[in-house]
Amino acid sequence: MISTLSTPKGPLAALALAALVGLGGCQALGDGSEPAIQVPAAAPVAPRAVGPFVSAANPLAVEAGMQVLRKGGSAVDAAVAIQAVLGLVEPQSSGLGGGAFMMVFDAASGEVTAYDGRETAPAAATPELFYEDGRPLGFMDAVLSGRSTGVPGVVAMLGMAHGAHGKLAWSELFGEAERLGREGFIVSPRLAGMIALERGQARTRWAEAYFTKPDGRRYVAGDVLRNPAYADTVAAIAQGGAQAFYTGPIAEGIVSTVGEAPRPGGLTTADMAAYRPIERGALCRPYRIHVICVPPPPSSGVAILQLLAMAEHTPTILGGAEDAAAWTSFSQLQRLMYADRDRYVGDPAFVGVPVQGLLDEDYVAGRAALASGLTGAAEAGTPPGGVFRAPDATNEPAGTSHFVVVDAEGNAVSMTTTVESVFGSGRISGGFFLNNQLTDFSFQPLRPDGGAAANAVAAGKRPRSSMAPVIILDQDGHLVGALGSPGGTSILAYNAKAIIAALDWGLPLQAAFDLPNLVARGGGFGADTDRFSPAVRQGLAEAGITLRPNASENSGLHGGIWRQGQDGWSWDGAADDRREGVARTF
Repeated sequence: MISTLSTPKGPLAALALAALVGLGGCQALGDGSEPAIQVPAAAPVAPRAVGPFVSAANPLAVEAGMQVLRKGGSAVDAAVAIQAVLGLVEPQSSGLGGGAFMMVFDAASGEVTAYDGRETAPAAATPELFYEDGRPLGFMDAVLSGRSTGVPGVVAMLGMAHGAHGKLAWSELFGEAERLGREGFIVSPRLAGMIALERGQARTRWAEAYFTKPDGRRYVAGDVLRNPAYADTVAAIAQGGAQAFYTGPIAEGIVSTVGEAPRPGGLTTADMAAYRPIERGALCRPYRIHVICVPPPPSSGVAILQLLAMAEHTPTILGGAEDAAAWTSFSQLQRLMYADRDRYVGDPAFVGVPVQGLLDEDYVAGRAALASGLTGAAEAGTPPGGVFRAPDATNEPAGTSHFVVVDAEGNAVSMTTTVESVFGSGRISGGFFLNNQLTDFSFQPLRPDGGAAANAVAAGKRPRSSMAPVIILDQDGHLVGALGSPGGTSILAYNAKAIIAALDWGLPLQAAFDLPNLVARGGGFGADTDRFSPAVRQGLAEAGITLRPNASENSGLHGGIWRQGQDGWSWDGAADDRREGVARTF
């Protein structure tokens, strides 16, 4: 459901009413002594946005979703099938062993619901989970350890969402993933590039066994890769339901793998059985003539809403894609947004997150006013209700994917899904990689000043996430679009860029996605330097912005906007050209 911050029948309706009231003077008919003022012709009303529509990072996953939609399945039904295939053909990014956030738009009720399938730390976890000999472990040592794996949440989350929004039987949704696992699929160039990595998760003993052919060579693009163990796993989940993942042989296999050297983890079968996804109220706020909905914490969606709210106080951001001043403003607002996100956002079951304060109108206006004077990293502000916490030492690399589905009835899913780093922890059980999501916690629970980190490790806690799938509505609560991206901490910058480029700069969605990325967190500026025109680069340099190559995972934006074209209303669908995805309808 939508959060109390906005509901289709409450503030959204009020926004629409306010827009009409604002036209009241133009609608007056006069008192007979003057000519009546003509009422402007009403703008054409958009028909209800319906599918089928799918945008995802791999064509095989898109086709699996389209097959479900052709059978009359719902958007959530298709999402289950898409995730099952992505976990097989794009294991470097997401899978059954990971977690996700899902936004669901229900066309009949107009409600938007956020589903939290974020992993949880095991009961044995302590704030010093990643300490050894009194000091924090090196990051890759932690990633490759058993300690990095939390209880996977995506299967349970999909099961919960399917129970509320599914039309087809759960058992019908895994057939394509099972078939591809048994018969094999063609290794894509992107997967082949990850397989060829010379270190890290691609070179664990589990990955070596999976990615090495009988002749001793590694799989390359164009090879057929089979995974019968994965096929057996999805077949068991199809027949036994989501709970089959959390009890019995699948759960026991996960626990056993996590418990292996090096640095065994403390995950238990009791932790697995105790996992519960969470249905949360979606966090929705108006942005100009639209309404943007994101998941609440531990997602960082609130940060996107804060940046957009600051953008409404920053006219220069409207200059467009070839205006250096617009990009300068965008980068400075990011610095302010990231400073607040890094200080305050965490698992709301463990820390007080000042969501309302971060979006407070006066606070946002005050933060936006600081943008033009920034010359380096921004300091976090003090939002109303904010409990001051120390900046934490969270490192967020990424192995993540995003997809969007709209069904024939106009129900929509926007879902960001991840195993954290490339191939997660590098450990495999049941044919799928296990996440290293617990390295999304701050390794240091306290700073030298003694302040508590909002994102410190705790038993049962969900690590803060940058994943922030987006649903876009109009002021009457009708579906307008959906989008999202992978990218670690840069997800927030990527999603905000796409929203501003599509809604403010008026670009076709594909052009919006393919724009250069500019990420400003802390004191530096990471960017797709070659994608900026010389004129924009010169303008940025004159503003004191020195671009360096983007060091974070690049974007993988996927989504669609319901728009009117020459042939009528249809989905303006897009898939980031930096990945291998496609957007399809029929």
